[in-house]
Amino acid sequence: MPEPLHISEFDYVLPEDRIAQHPIEPRDAARLLVDRGSADPEHLQVRNLGDLLGPGDLLVVNETRVLPVRLRLQRSSGGAVEVLLLEPRDPARRMWEALARPGRKLHPGDILFNSRGTAVVQVVGRMPTGDTFELELLGVDTESDPTEILHANGEMPLPPYITEKLVDAERYQTVYSTTPGSAAAPTAGLHFTLELMEDLRQAGVRIEPVELVVGLDTFRPMSASDPRDHPMHTERYRVPDTTWKACAEAQRVIAVGTTAVRALESAARSGQLEGRTDLMISRGHDWKVVDLMMTNFHLPRTTLLVMIDAFVGPRWSRLYAVAVADQYRFLSFGDAMLLDRRAI
Repeated sequence: MPEPLHISEFDYVLPEDRIAQHPIEPRDAARLLVDRGSADPEHLQVRNLGDLLGPGDLLVVNETRVLPVRLRLQRSSGGAVEVLLLEPRDPARRMWEALARPGRKLHPGDILFNSRGTAVVQVVGRMPTGDTFELELLGVDTESDPTEILHANGEMPLPPYITEKLVDAERYQTVYSTTPGSAAAPTAGLHFTLELMEDLRQAGVRIEPVELVVGLDTFRPMSASDPRDHPMHTERYRVPDTTWKACAEAQRVIAVGTTAVRALESAARSGQLEGRTDLMISRGHDWKVVDLMMTNFHLPRTTLLVMIDAFVGPRWSRLYAVAVADQYRFLSFGDAMLLDRRAI
């Protein structure tokens, strides 16, 4: 039997002024807390990655691209409704699973309008879980691109703890993003520039992509007292064959972000390079692929922090305490850390 866990083990005090409201410029100027195991961590910048990685290292990045899926709409009565589209439910991207607030007043058949009075979505009904809706994008047919509706009516789905306006929407995209589909950015990747990636290649680092479409569990807090009882929402992942072969050949696999970690470890667990995953990585996880993880600092009591604990054990708490005391910037637009699960 695995040892019991309690959600309180994944708590820490996060001062509000440590939550970054704006991305730092340039991207690779973000600070990087480097895990040294039992020794004191090193304080560098993301642009110093070339000094830490080299020949034999494989850097794996999540190439998913964020869609402007936050829609501020109105019911026919005039009441405001905020919709967050999570994932399409059909290939044409006409039907979507979504969060809606307030949701208690929405009923099947309701139509939601933009500020110009144009019908944008229709409520189909609640999903079986009860906490999300199925919505239909209106005006989508075989000749139209549904993402045009999103770009015309939506905005970047910044987390609720970011309260200040994002001036440049591209700053919530990685420079290597290709495939639109996510409802949130794989934020560890926001620190990379094209110049840094070229410097890493010149240093002998191989860079390969995966895709994991970021969905509901980015927004859903843990409610179970034991995190392993938290129901994980499935997310779509894809590991290209060239990436999988590169993992087998690499001396070290460095995953950029928890989403890249989930994609790689899900492929290893299932034996399938593409599919849907509900993998909950917690203490005792049998690591198959990832050796190092670059990741931002996460909210308390989240599945992401449970994953960090599984990766480096209880020393995560000391690293977070160092970061808070040393004025690191936290969460999506914050600084990063480089963790080595084999460090002692």
